[in-house]
Parts: sequence; C-alpha cells; structure tokens
Amino acid sequence: MDLATQTHLTKLRDSLTFRLSELRADVHAAEQAQRELTGSSAHEVTDRKDEAAQQSIADVDGVQEQRDLDEMTEVEAALHRLDNGTYGDCSDCGEPILLQRLQVQPATQRCAPCQTAFEHVRDRSSLRRASS
Repeated sequence: MDLATQTHLTKLRDSLTFRLSELRADVHAAEQAQRELTGSSAHEVTDRKDEAAQQSIADVDGVQEQRDLDEMTEVEAALHRLDNGTYGDCSDCGEPILLQRLQVQPATQRCAPCQTAFEHVRDRSSLRRASS
C-alpha cells in the first residue's frame, strides 16, 4: 500500500471515528431528552392539542433517533471493513469504490452504479408493498 493510500485511509478512519462519536452523543442526548420529557409531562395538565403536539414531536424525535442509530451501524461496519482490509471495495460487485465517493460518504459500502441499482430495486419493492 502506497503512502497516499495510507494517508487517505487514515483521514477516512478519522472522519468515521469522529462521526461515530457525534452520533453517539446525539443518541445519548435524545435518550436523555426523552427521559426528561416523560418525567416532566406526567405532572402537567394538558389538552388534546398539547398532547397531539407532544406526540408529533415525539414521533419526529423517534425517527431522527432511529436514523442516527442506523447511521451508527453503517459507520461501525465501515470501521470494521477498515480493520479487515476490505474497506473501499463494493459489497455488491467487488470493484473499488472511487475515492471521491468515499470522501463524501465514508461509510458507503457500494460503488455509485451498484448503489443506484440497489435504490431502484428498493424503491420498486416499496411501491409494490404500498399498492398491496
């Protein structure tokens, strides 16, 4: 492995590690806020409008927390691939993922053409489930 590749991999590892710590902090903060909200709202008098607004906020917060958890899984998998020496290879076709793509999305596991095909198949199956 040449020096330039090692330098790029080190920068990508640093980026992934930093993102993982950000995500962990975000998830921790969301869990803390949920605990505080649950504890404080037990003693408040509210009407249906307040309850609906609180439920809406809770739903959005839950989706955001799940998105962060999903991204954490992707980042941890990318770090694992770095440790195994398979980082940067497309999980579908096995070809190298372009460095520019890795720099923009360090946790990606597919090259751009395979990601496009993956999303196309996923979108089609989602449409079929929705119409059923």
